[in-house]
Amino acid sequence: QVQLVESGGGSVQAGGSLRLSCEASGISGYRYCWGWFRQIPGKEREAVAIVGPDGSTRYDDSAKGRFTISQDNAKNTLSLQMNALKPDDTAMYYCAGSRAPMFGTYACPTSLPAYRYWGQGTQVTVSS
Repeated sequence: QVQLVESGGGSVQAGGSLRLSCEASGISGYRYCWGWFRQIPGKEREAVAIVGPDGSTRYDDSAKGRFTISQDNAKNTLSLQMNALKPDDTAMYYCAGSRAPMFGTYACPTSLPAYRYWGQGTQVTVSS
């Protein structure tokens, strides 16, 4: 059974940095696309950054140049380094996983229904 546990959220002033982590368990034997999503109350959850099984990355325009997604396969950990944070980044952040084909290149999806495994979320609050 896949389990994802996020950590690293908190409160920070605009311009500051935070690093989110997501520890995964029960994932051996498969390849995955991993993503960080965020949700503001009253709005839909949206993809922020995606990393594929080959290490390729995709970012929402709002995150490009400021956020970096990375994975440590040895530690089964997904991270999101967030720099130059803005009040608009305030949201609940979720890590999520989607199984990928075992071989070949694969364009990871960004749509929520494609991601079967979700963490419980970690709150990020950026004050101006």
